Amino acid sequence: MANSPRIHPLVLDAQAKLAAGRIDRREFLRYATLLGTSLTAATVLAACGQPVAAPAAQPAAPAAAAPAAAEAPTAAPAGGIVRGGTLRRAMTLPLIDHPARFSWGQQSNVARQIGEYLTLTDPNNITHPYLLESWEASDDVKTWTLNLRKGIKFNNGDELTADDVMFSFGQWLDESVGSSMLGLLSYVGGIQNVEKVDDYTIRLNLESANIGVPEHLFHYPALILHRGFEGDYIKQPIGTGAFTLAEYADGERAVLKARSDYWQMGEDGKPLPYLDEIIYVALDKDAAVAALQSGQIDSMFQPRPVDWQALKEFPGVTVKAASTAQCFVLRMRVDLAPWDDNRVRAALKMCQDREKILQLSYYGEGDLSIDAHVAPVHPAYAVKPIPAYDPVAAKALLEEYAKEKGIELPLKVTLSTKNDESEPEIAAALKELALPGGFDITLDITEPGGYWDRWTEVDLGITTWTHRALDTMVLPLAYTAEAIGNWNETRWTDDEFATLLRQAEGTLDVEARREIMSKIEDIMQSRGPIGNSYWKRVWNITANAFHNIEAHPTDFDLLYEVWRDA
Repeated sequence: MANSPRIHPLVLDAQAKLAAGRIDRREFLRYATLLGTSLTAATVLAACGQPVAAPAAQPAAPAAAAPAAAEAPTAAPAGGIVRGGTLRRAMTLPLIDHPARFSWGQQSNVARQIGEYLTLTDPNNITHPYLLESWEASDDVKTWTLNLRKGIKFNNGDELTADDVMFSFGQWLDESVGSSMLGLLSYVGGIQNVEKVDDYTIRLNLESANIGVPEHLFHYPALILHRGFEGDYIKQPIGTGAFTLAEYADGERAVLKARSDYWQMGEDGKPLPYLDEIIYVALDKDAAVAALQSGQIDSMFQPRPVDWQALKEFPGVTVKAASTAQCFVLRMRVDLAPWDDNRVRAALKMCQDREKILQLSYYGEGDLSIDAHVAPVHPAYAVKPIPAYDPVAAKALLEEYAKEKGIELPLKVTLSTKNDESEPEIAAALKELALPGGFDITLDITEPGGYWDRWTEVDLGITTWTHRALDTMVLPLAYTAEAIGNWNETRWTDDEFATLLRQAEGTLDVEARREIMSKIEDIMQSRGPIGNSYWKRVWNITANAFHNIEAHPTDFDLLYEVWRDA
């Protein structure tokens, strides 16, 4: 099937806004590529649409409102890229079975070396075709045509075709699988709306318009599966990726070996990858820092601020940073007392001294947040004042609640979380800050497994959420009725919020979507189920011998083009 060179009419509207200075170049490139324009064509259009006059004054955004620019890959030495070698990376290794059920980036970092995604969102938050050659959206964004690349082979020799993509969609949309894609893809309406046009073309006929389809196809449970997959990826590690699985022992180690027949070529004209082997070893963070300093490993996954502090000037390593939409969500279950009363939720939010919490738990290396799951790096983020710490107002709300319920203050509650990142410091700070607000908080801090085994069940917790390229990706995953039973850990739903979210999902114009997002942010702040003190900065810390390493805002390991000195 020939691919149409058609440029979506709204791309030309965006080009006019770029010329008028109403959006910036980064916003234009994201917008144009999302609508199926190639990055090359979008770059040309951007050059033709640079502002011809000074842009109109805009409200000031927080200092880190724009996504961090990707670090330039390290230049190859005069002798060129070197092939071979092993990358040893410390990372927890949870159980892996069905990729559609993935809950953690660590699972996907192993699996993404073996299998691949239809699209790829890069460190600049721009989404590109990957297993897809291209895509095209209808004018109303309700029909998306996906064009597969031809000639891509799975590691068992079978060619990737539309049958594999249809099978994968079927798994994502099957409630019996327990897919963590269900809430995200609720706008599809079911597998009956996914159409195989021919062996290399799939058409999505959406029940409601959605601008985020390309980004959703890079959501980490969206790994493309072989049509014969039976439910356990460790037993059937069949994928189109550059590595094959040699060993996986959850909680211990994973070994991946390079394929010799991978479909993408390196700069030297030979198939990627450049490395021979990747070994993930399960170490706790303290042990990982020591192992990196002693040269026993080469890199570590998701360094904590204390790890960054210890390694940022350590000789022999390179540290790269990215601003993100990752956060530590203070989440309250609205189906359980006392969190079923918005006065109690609002009071706890008022007990966040955000600047103090950021300093105590993250060395100040983040961006202050409002109490909504919408980040400054999201294109449609509406700038809002950062709420002040106000224990007096918090206590007044609790006194009203306590009088009505016939109970005494302080209100005794238990805060549950895990201990592998900055959660203990956040929890300890909040315990102190909330006491004058009328809360007596008992801390329940466990090893990661002890929290993840019950993360959706505790009534008050701190849960780490990873980065998503669009606000309209995370909100349906966590705050809709469809997501209850999957990732909606708060059980909060709101009819006005849901209606506005559907509108935002179908609104391509960034300025118009920002107006909707402003209302969504207000709803979450006024009656939502979460507090959120700040957005995390993340780091990639890797030995200097390795090149083409970047800090990805979702901590994804994109390693095919990484190479090491001889």
